Amino acid sequence: MRRFLLSVLMCAAASGAQAADLPDFPVLRGGFTDGFTGPRVNWQGVYVGGQGGFGTSDMNFTGATSSVVAHLLADTAIENSGQVSSWPVGGRESVHGNGIGGFVGYNSQWDDVVLSVELNYMHGKFGGTQSDSLSRFFTDSNGTVDSVTNQSIASMQISDMGTLRGRAGYALGVFLPYAFGGVALGQANIIRTARIFGNQFFPLPAPGTNVPFDVSATDAKNSHFIYGYSAGVGVDVMLLSCLFLRAEWEYVRFTSSIDTDINTFKLGLGYKF
Repeated sequence: MRRFLLSVLMCAAASGAQAADLPDFPVLRGGFTDGFTGPRVNWQGVYVGGQGGFGTSDMNFTGATSSVVAHLLADTAIENSGQVSSWPVGGRESVHGNGIGGFVGYNSQWDDVVLSVELNYMHGKFGGTQSDSLSRFFTDSNGTVDSVTNQSIASMQISDMGTLRGRAGYALGVFLPYAFGGVALGQANIIRTARIFGNQFFPLPAPGTNVPFDVSATDAKNSHFIYGYSAGVGVDVMLLSCLFLRAEWEYVRFTSSIDTDINTFKLGLGYKF
């Protein structure tokens, strides 16, 4: 028994001496240590990444061709009396789209607070097309009875959009939830066509004369720059010491001849240097 106790004490002493000789294992910022809630992640620095997403373009085509109609009917009795260019032709339309892109930014971290400046870009297919018409009867200033149809065809196809945003986040273990806001710039093809047709009835001399008319005009702007603003929320999740996963919702508002709201949901993968 005494020999057994002596052997145990000698083994314990040898194990303690060996453990004392081992260096302390550091807790690395940015790696896994205690699961998803335990590690201290260093978000400070430059980061880049790629992303893909899908979304919905909510477009307001009401009055999209009004300026085309006003130019087409300038100084006519039909426009002066009927105000055809102000008719509420068109309406709202929602169209689904998708795209791919990337992002680059810089994080500045104070304890758990992370502030960032980021450039975010998407290339894809967003936007849509709508056609509508409205007909009315009225008597113009010359005493002519007019039957007029205002037909509108308008489209806005957004191929590229980018945002310069400021971002504020709060680090929770490997999670970095954040909110952002900034300015938006896009490139779009905007095509607006107006067609005005109908009949004019001249009551004098009796029995009167019916004169048909049909005029049209198109205004096309290809690769046209559009401007607006963006806002949204998201979360970055550190997978490894430098590799992170991103999920994000972004709202972009473009104001132009066709006002457009785009809501996108994105997934991305980034690398922090």
